[in-house]
Amino acid sequence: MSEKITISTGNVQETLLLPLWGRAMETGKEKPRMIDNKAVEIMDRLDYDFSVITKNLNPVSQLGWVVRSLRIDQVVSQFIKEHPRATIINIGCGLDTVFERVDNGEILFYELDLPDVIELRKIFFEENPRRKMIARSFLERDWYEQIEVHDGLFCIAGGVFCYFEEAQIRDFFIAMADHFGSCDFYFDTLSPLGLKIARKKILKSGGMDAKMPANPWGVKQPKTMEQWDPRIKVISAHPFYQGMKKGVSFSEWLGLNIADLLGMASLAHIRMV
Repeated sequence: MSEKITISTGNVQETLLLPLWGRAMETGKEKPRMIDNKAVEIMDRLDYDFSVITKNLNPVSQLGWVVRSLRIDQVVSQFIKEHPRATIINIGCGLDTVFERVDNGEILFYELDLPDVIELRKIFFEENPRRKMIARSFLERDWYEQIEVHDGLFCIAGGVFCYFEEAQIRDFFIAMADHFGSCDFYFDTLSPLGLKIARKKILKSGGMDAKMPANPWGVKQPKTMEQWDPRIKVISAHPFYQGMKKGVSFSEWLGLNIADLLGMASLAHIRMV
């Protein structure tokens, strides 16, 4: 039996367990929306009481992490179909398994996160010539030089940008455009109301003390990002749960529709041109 791995608690690192748990729980359902056996394997190897962070979560929260993964898979897979040798960067990768789900045998895939997360990640995942891990904050810029691009660049960021201020996110997009030129991004956003609810219903109820800034980035209309720089073009932005409400209870369906109508969360695809 493999030795159990201890996870650090009480910081941002702990939040990476939530989407991992969400995908693993979905995999165990009778009719799962997605199957992520790697997530199940990692959960089994962690010395961590998941009930501490999940006992107060409702099914809608769990669905959210699954929806985000499904959307990322769809959009990235389409990009890879058009650019078979694309470069993909998973910003704030945590314990994500995107590479396992979308790899076509040709892409270059970079997984970027803080040093302690990458150290943990290397216990469960192995690098190879097409898959590399970078222990850096996405706000640093020295890691840009490590990225090879041959057939288009696509960056994904799931559950990352809400932990930073608007100016930090704006400067990041502009710096990426300055260095790489054309590149695509796909990420989730929260409105100010969505941020308030997420902090109360998910992070605090889960007993986490995630270090969020005083004014985290909240945006109701991702289209407004085009005002940051003329090179930013919003390709698509739609309500988070759009098209993903099938198979839920009536009360959950009602909650998801209210969230979408209020614009509490969105999934945005932007292109730097």
